[in-house]
Amino acid sequence: MYRVIGTVKSRAFRVLWMLEELGQPYELVEAFPRSEEATKHNPLGKIPALVDGEDVLTDSVAIMTYLADKHGTLTAPAGTPARAQQDAMTLWLIDEVDALLWTHSKHTFVLPEKLRQPTIASTLHKEFARNVDTFAKRLEQAGDFIMGDQISVPDLLAVHCFGWAFGADFPALPDSVKAYSKRLRARPTFRAAAGR
Repeated sequence: MYRVIGTVKSRAFRVLWMLEELGQPYELVEAFPRSEEATKHNPLGKIPALVDGEDVLTDSVAIMTYLADKHGTLTAPAGTPARAQQDAMTLWLIDEVDALLWTHSKHTFVLPEKLRQPTIASTLHKEFARNVDTFAKRLEQAGDFIMGDQISVPDLLAVHCFGWAFGADFPALPDSVKAYSKRLRARPTFRAAAGR
């Protein structure tokens, strides 16, 4: 059985949702960043971590990619053009959406107050709105999911980020992205992960 180190209200949620989508049993070991439990599994004290037997994996997207590859679903096969396109979307989401949200969090509550730059928020909000518009255009061409007709790693990443943005009072999503996010959040697997 897998063990997930982290909390539901963190990037660990992506891993929990992934495991629910895969139908794999897991245990959630609640641990906050820099806690003793988190540091035991990651010297940096970051969450999430995934314990798979003797192996400990870190970084939510690396864990999701590992699980998708290991179980052969929610991903295009490695070494194919479809996988390269999927990876490009995943990396774009990390660079253009997740990074903005994390920077906002750092300047809102993570960094010591004297290091925070609250005025950065307006720039982050503008960048987020522009990038989500780009996502909406890609979604129009893609279909039900961002990579086509099947849910994959970038969908889980995107929907988690959009929920994070909502909670952080980022600009409203375009209607098409809002509907996409709402539809994926209605999945029983999402609800099961959220209810942990």
